[in-house]
Amino acid sequence: MSFLPENYEKPESNSRYYKFIKGDNVFRILSNAIVGWIDWENKKPIRTREMPEVSIDPSKPAKHFWAFAIWDYREKTIKILEITQSGIQNTILGLHQDADWGDPKNYDLKVVRSGDGLETKYEIRSAPPRPINQEVQELYKKTYIQLENLYDGEDPFDQNYKLKQPMNIPEAQEYPPMPDDSSDVDVSKIPF
Repeated sequence: MSFLPENYEKPESNSRYYKFIKGDNVFRILSNAIVGWIDWENKKPIRTREMPEVSIDPSKPAKHFWAFAIWDYREKTIKILEITQSGIQNTILGLHQDADWGDPKNYDLKVVRSGDGLETKYEIRSAPPRPINQEVQELYKKTYIQLENLYDGEDPFDQNYKLKQPMNIPEAQEYPPMPDDSSDVDVSKIPF
């Protein structure tokens, strides 16, 4: 008998936040996005709903971010993905506005990362729209995630944290049904 079980593979991470690794990154968006601006102070993220008038470090301006819950196919768990890369945002926005694709919660996305540092590149692909696995949908309904906590610098998975400014947020998170016709998307209401 060996020290570790035969065929043991160390998990990629135990973080509840998704990070793009080199190669294929496949996920399914589960929630609507929150959007805002992210700045950094002493390596701590500061998120705001509105663009700050002045960045904490003027040499590194605040970045526009999207954050939403996802199903991580690699680690088979629910995580939060925060996207600041405008190329990825533009591609997902384009898919969302396209009548053939519509709501990105209705199909899997694959982000292929290559390169390092300033040479890092991202290519985004989407699978054809299809319903999400029922088990994933049930797990998501049971998972507590309050994305708005990010604006207060708090843990979105913390059930004990009370928002400083109460918001009208539904108690149960329901996964939307697959639309019959995604041409009903009102693009003017997307906050970009």
